[in-house]
Amino acid sequence: MALSGLNQRRVANFKKNRRAYYSLIIFGILFTVSLFAELIANDKPILVRYQGQFYTPIVSFYPETKFGGDFKTEAVYRDIEVQCLIKSGGLDICFDDPEGIIADAADGVVNGNEIQKGWILNPIIPYSYNTIVDVPGVAPGPPDGTNWLGTDDTKRDVLARVIYGFRLSIVFTLIVTAVSSVVGIIAGAVQGFFGGRLDLFMQRLLEIWGGTPSLYVIIILFAILGRSFWLLVFVTILFGWTALVGVVRAEFLRARNFEYVRAARALGVSNWTIMFRHMLPNAMVATLTLMPFIVTGTIGTLAGLDFLGYGLPSSLPSLGEMTLQAKQNLQAPWLGFTAFIAFAVMLSLLVFVFEGVRDAFDPRKTFK
Repeated sequence: MALSGLNQRRVANFKKNRRAYYSLIIFGILFTVSLFAELIANDKPILVRYQGQFYTPIVSFYPETKFGGDFKTEAVYRDIEVQCLIKSGGLDICFDDPEGIIADAADGVVNGNEIQKGWILNPIIPYSYNTIVDVPGVAPGPPDGTNWLGTDDTKRDVLARVIYGFRLSIVFTLIVTAVSSVVGIIAGAVQGFFGGRLDLFMQRLLEIWGGTPSLYVIIILFAILGRSFWLLVFVTILFGWTALVGVVRAEFLRARNFEYVRAARALGVSNWTIMFRHMLPNAMVATLTLMPFIVTGTIGTLAGLDFLGYGLPSSLPSLGEMTLQAKQNLQAPWLGFTAFIAFAVMLSLLVFVFEGVRDAFDPRKTFK
C-alpha cells in the first residue's frame, strides 16, 4: 500500500536523523536475532539425521529409544552415548566405548563393517537459558571458550540467558506500551473532547488510581495467584495506562474549539471520526514525546521487579535477575558488566528510535 505524501515526508525526515535511523537498524537486527533464540542457543539439536531419516528435536519430542537407546524419556542429546547412537546408526556397543565408536563412525566403518552414518546439527551456543552447564569448578564460572560470557550462580550460560532475556524484555515492553498507550489515548481523548462532568469524574478517578501503591498490589496478587508473565503484563498495564492521559487530554481540550472541529460538527461528522481522524494527529507529537519515557520506564519496572524478586517466574530468563546475581556475587564482575551493557544498549537504541519518530511527526520539521 502506497504511503500518502505526508507519511512519505515523515519517513524521509526519520531517515535524515542518522542516529535514529541507524539505531532502528541495529535494534531491528538484535531483536530479529533474539526472535530465533531457539536456533542460536539451545541444548537440543536443530536437525538430526539417523538411519537415513531426518528429525527436528528443537520442535519435537523424541525418546531415546527412537535412536536405539534404552529409555523412553526424551533423549539427552548432550550425552556422549546418545551422540554415539545417532552417529553410528544405533550400535549397541556405543555404551561400552562411545568415544571410540564416534571416531570410527566418522569414516563410515566400525569393526570393518560399513554403517549408515548419522550426524547432528547443533546451535552455535549448545545451551538454553535454563541448561545447567556440566563443567568443573564453582559457580559463577568465568568466561571461557565454552561459555563466552561465563556462567551464573546456578551454572547456566550467561550469553544464552542474555539472548532470551533481551527478547523477553522487548516483547514485554512492546505489549505493555502498545496496550497502555491505546487505553491512555482513548481515555485522554474522551476527557478532553467531551469535558464537563465526565472530565471531572475521570480526573478524580485518575487521582485516586495514581495514589494506589502498585507494588503492594503486585505483591498481593502474586502471593494469591502466583507469578506469571501474563499476570505481570496485566498488572503493569493496569497501573501504566494513565501515563498519556494528561497530555492527550490537554491537546484535545485545546483543539476542540478550533475552526476545523466546528466545521466538521456542522457537516454532521461523528464525534469519534473528529476525535481520531482529525484531532488525534495533532496530538501525536506531544504523545510521542512521552513515548521514550514510557518504554524505558516499562523496561525499568520489569527489571526492578525482577531485582526485588516480584517479577517474572524464576524459571524464565530475566536481565533483572542477572543484575541481582551481580549484586550477590561481586567476585564475578562479568555478571554485572553483562547486565549493564545489555540494559545500556537496549535502552539507548529505543530512546534514539523514539526520538526520531517524535521529530518525524513534528509538523515544524515535517514540511521542510
